[in-house]
Amino acid sequence: MNSNYYISRNYKFSKNAASKPKMDCEMVLEKNGFKNLGFRQTNHPSSALGAIISFFGITKGLFLLPRKSVFCMQYPLSKFFGYITNIVAFKKCKLIIIIHDVKFLMGKNSNLKKEMAKFNRADFLIVHNESMKKWFQENGCTAQLVSLELFDYLHKSEKHATLNTPYDVVFAGGLGKEKSEFLYSVDQLKPSSYKLKLYGNGFNVSDAERSDSILDYQGVFSPDEVIDKIEGSFGLVWNGNALNECSGDFGKYLLYNNPHKTSLYLLCGLPVIVWKKAAIAKFIEKERIGITLNSLNEMDEALANIDHQTYNAMVDRVEKIKSKVSSGHYLSVAIQKVLEKI
Repeated sequence: MNSNYYISRNYKFSKNAASKPKMDCEMVLEKNGFKNLGFRQTNHPSSALGAIISFFGITKGLFLLPRKSVFCMQYPLSKFFGYITNIVAFKKCKLIIIIHDVKFLMGKNSNLKKEMAKFNRADFLIVHNESMKKWFQENGCTAQLVSLELFDYLHKSEKHATLNTPYDVVFAGGLGKEKSEFLYSVDQLKPSSYKLKLYGNGFNVSDAERSDSILDYQGVFSPDEVIDKIEGSFGLVWNGNALNECSGDFGKYLLYNNPHKTSLYLLCGLPVIVWKKAAIAKFIEKERIGITLNSLNEMDEALANIDHQTYNAMVDRVEKIKSKVSSGHYLSVAIQKVLEKI
């Protein structure tokens, strides 16, 4: 008899990829024997209608949730977090929480104690990586911790890297100054071995207008559409307002999180370029699927020094990771580790 459950909800459709990781996680949970007790997954764009669907689906699911079973949920879930965790505790279920974002680390919440109290309602937390795991351990987390290593990105993709000269370096995601201000200074580097192809929303064309700009804006697409649109040689993971480091709240968050765009790049067959201090850099270096940099000042020379043989070997290794990312491998391994402990 099945004793592992989750409750699906409405995920508001948008051109950004905010809902994609959570929707994928539900599909991977299904693959691993978890049963949805709520309504089926929906994508209504209306926030009001979505909240109503989610509330009634969650209420139905919590009513049906058997006592002393295993329940998995995802965080953040601000509207319904207390409602769900109170009933899960009342029914004496084991609670697994998959962490997508930590608001304190993002600079969106200054009350660490309050957010950690939420995490401590769980028996098990699936966190992004070993750097985030260490942060939880150092800040009073009582739940057992399992590292995800990399977010999955469920999509059948036949995309492969294209070797152009100069290299096409892809940057996907929020292109506004709050998150990616560095983009508007990158022309100062005057590189000769690459140009940047931008995919996403918030790009301010007027702030990047110059005839010799290396910025090539491609447009904004949905999380599934963008895979078909991306053409490039590498994918860049960088945040903040500076070229010499990842700074500001979004930049510092890279010290702990697994950016979902990393998985997108790998799904498209692209080796990854990332800040050396980013938590995900350890994975890129271990698998030898990209380049880590202290500063974007180093990127031109680093790319100029890559020969075709080295690049092709990198791309071959990316293909192996791509098959794992597209099939839900990383969450499946983490979930199985948790279930073994239970």
